[in-house]
Amino acid sequence: MKVLFIGGTGNISSAASRLCVAQGIDLFLLNRGITPVDIPDAKSIIADINNKDECRTKLKDHTWDTVVNWIAYTTEHIERDIELFAGKTRQYIFISSASVYQKPLSHPVITESTPLANPFWPYSQRKIACEEKLLQSYRATGFPATIVRPSLTYQYVIPVAIGSWQDYTIVDRMKKNKKIIVHGDGTSLWTITHAEDFARGFTGLIGHQQAVGHAFHITSDELLTWNQIYQALAEAAGVTANIVHIPSDFIVKAAKKAGREGVIGNLWGDKTESVIFDNTKIKAFVPGFTAVIPFKQGIKRTLEWYQADPARMKIIEDNNTFTDSVIEAYEKAYDAI
Repeated sequence: MKVLFIGGTGNISSAASRLCVAQGIDLFLLNRGITPVDIPDAKSIIADINNKDECRTKLKDHTWDTVVNWIAYTTEHIERDIELFAGKTRQYIFISSASVYQKPLSHPVITESTPLANPFWPYSQRKIACEEKLLQSYRATGFPATIVRPSLTYQYVIPVAIGSWQDYTIVDRMKKNKKIIVHGDGTSLWTITHAEDFARGFTGLIGHQQAVGHAFHITSDELLTWNQIYQALAEAAGVTANIVHIPSDFIVKAAKKAGREGVIGNLWGDKTESVIFDNTKIKAFVPGFTAVIPFKQGIKRTLEWYQADPARMKIIEDNNTFTDSVIEAYEKAYDAI
């Protein structure tokens, strides 16, 4: 099977790339050649996906069983891909996001039939628009689209709601016994998925002729409270978390004042909700799929990856400044009551 990944070396996609190669898939990675590619046995096509003419030239002699775009975020990206790959691939997989699901939820159990509506996060709104564009093309012309919606998936990031993402800031705070923020009272439920588990479900959809026209989310079945998530991260760092619980509304108000729009979308548009993902559909299409890496184990592996190279252990002082300012404002208001 001949497969093209647009992207393929990121936090989620690198695990899928490695598993594809291990399964004997003839994998090509389209990238600009700027970042070294550490996917042994994958073939590289050097081109900028945003340069349509360059891509058309580089890809003109190829046809594909599946094309996966890991880095499409706007309807313009989708329109470009439809033009490039219509008639050139048997399947096109768009990586959307589970944040597209209805916010606030009218029912806590999420299936692929849960309405798509997120008034809080432009990122999610753009992903919804991308999905709609693809489905219109599927219905009108048969463009062979499959939609995949990862939720909070990690391998080379620290998957917390506030304090870090591609940096080491929150772990550094924990090790220094500084206070960290957990939104709400920390008892809302969430699901975090290791990229290797995601890859097990995802690769089963590649080349799956019955998956065309369908949408899937792929997550772990492990349900954790946010308190448990932060406590597991602290334990992996060898410390105890010094948690301050702050209402999401308070954090969002502080984020608006600080101009941190990403925090607003990340909370109101995603992590404030309790979510329970029903994975019945992916398990029906990919028999035997099960997520096997519990967060407590997986986050230890993530921290080991950071610690293996000091250059990865970046501290973002803006994150520290924002965290300190929110805690200070909240504790001042709390003490005044």
